Amino acid sequence: MVLRKKEYPEIGEFVIATAVRLQEHGVYVSLDEYGKNGYVPIGEVASTWVKNIKDFVKEGQKLVLKVIRIDERKGHIDLSLRKVTEREKKEKLIQWKKSKKAEKILEMAAKKIGKGLQDAIRMVGIPLEDRYGDLYAALEQLVQRGPKAVMEAGIGEDWANALYDASKDHIEAPMVQITGEVKLATNRPEGVEDIKRALNEGIKAVDPKVAKVEMYTLGAPRYRIEISAKDYRVAEEQMKSAVEAIVNSFRKSGGTAEFVR
Repeated sequence: MVLRKKEYPEIGEFVIATAVRLQEHGVYVSLDEYGKNGYVPIGEVASTWVKNIKDFVKEGQKLVLKVIRIDERKGHIDLSLRKVTEREKKEKLIQWKKSKKAEKILEMAAKKIGKGLQDAIRMVGIPLEDRYGDLYAALEQLVQRGPKAVMEAGIGEDWANALYDASKDHIEAPMVQITGEVKLATNRPEGVEDIKRALNEGIKAVDPKVAKVEMYTLGAPRYRIEISAKDYRVAEEQMKSAVEAIVNSFRKSGGTAEFVR
């Protein structure tokens, strides 16, 4: 869903639709994002033979469909259910739910400063969509960087603060990830246990309240560290803590340790 509305979807686009009428030779649907009707021919319902459409689609069911033909002169939109993979369906539903949430937050912010939703879309939503690609991405930046993230798009301070207040408890800031590698070498017979102990110390050194850590082997003596956090400064701090813990533990056991990026 985009705020700068198009009259028709594009061929190949994935859309959210509601099944409104099932017939012997196809399904009539309503396109939630465009306010138009469409049609799924029976041959586009499933890749297998369809004896009864009701075995595949129910009235009122939300569907992710692919646009296969458009006749704007006649107002016809043909769609396909069978040409949508499970991955494509999942990605479209996630995108749609995020868009609906973002629009709701925009409405909350508008209400706070005494404006209507259409004013909010025109004055705030579309400028943010133009700058960040979509409104939800803009709100992620807002939560991560504060009101200045939307003020950079020319949004006034009153709108920026209202959006921030409406977003901070409903939008999770995107995570950033950094990686590094430790090389751990030892001649001790107990070397495998020394490595496990050192890596475990590194995991314990990362604060789970602010970051996530994963470690795995790249093939001895190389071990990869991945740190995810809400900003690079925190991620770097947690990487430093993890590496120091690993190096100190392993060197105490008599091994050699080196960190590389």
